[in-house]
Amino acid sequence: MSTNKKLIFRQLFEPESSTYTYILGDEDSREAIIIDSVLETAERDLKLINELGLKLKYILDTHIHADHVTGAGHLRTKTGAISCVSDEAHVACADVALNDGQEIKFGEFSLKAVSTPGHTSSCMTFLVEDMAFTGDTLLIRGCGRTDFQSGSSPSLFRSVHSKIFTLSPSTRIFPAHDYKGFSMTTVGEEMSFNPRLKTDITENDFVKIMSELKLADPKKIAIAVPSNLQCGKVIAPESESTVSDAKKTI
Repeated sequence: MSTNKKLIFRQLFEPESSTYTYILGDEDSREAIIIDSVLETAERDLKLINELGLKLKYILDTHIHADHVTGAGHLRTKTGAISCVSDEAHVACADVALNDGQEIKFGEFSLKAVSTPGHTSSCMTFLVEDMAFTGDTLLIRGCGRTDFQSGSSPSLFRSVHSKIFTLSPSTRIFPAHDYKGFSMTTVGEEMSFNPRLKTDITENDFVKIMSELKLADPKKIAIAVPSNLQCGKVIAPESESTVSDAKKTI
């Protein structure tokens, strides 16, 4: 990191969905961004932003979440900040539809959006300095599921190996979730120790691993997916068929 700029960084946790939210700010200009906010904790995050004397400039989601409702719409209403999500998510209410490789600035810092599909077709990894915010694409010793929302095991494997594992091994990885009490990892650690994606696991091995997971649906999928396609405007499910519709979305 350059000596003439200082990054403010906070990692916050929402326990029901085990979601990490990240606030990053430029110490001099006080411009800030937030990544993967949760509606239920949006006021907590806004309070911290105000306490730190930051001005929220961008609100970003790494993908269309199925386990919680984004706080993007609420925070945008409260702050006037610009909401951003992948162009592959087809969220008409978002202010910016991010393209692969697009950069946004906050103060002297730059965030680069990198398309890393697989968990969903809209997944992006956000790069800031020596940090990668990987969403559900790469978790600590794991990865996101690939069985709905246009998920693809081969795509996820290739995203990780071609877009994330090509970063410096010292790059710090901050995922959207953790379920075992870990808060961060590095590219080098995951290349060596991730049981699904380490470098001696082949794509065929990975596809087999993912096909055998047999995971239950996220508890909030019927509400979360349609709501997140509306920037966090809560939309109650009309029927049980809404779950299958949400799983097909994107």
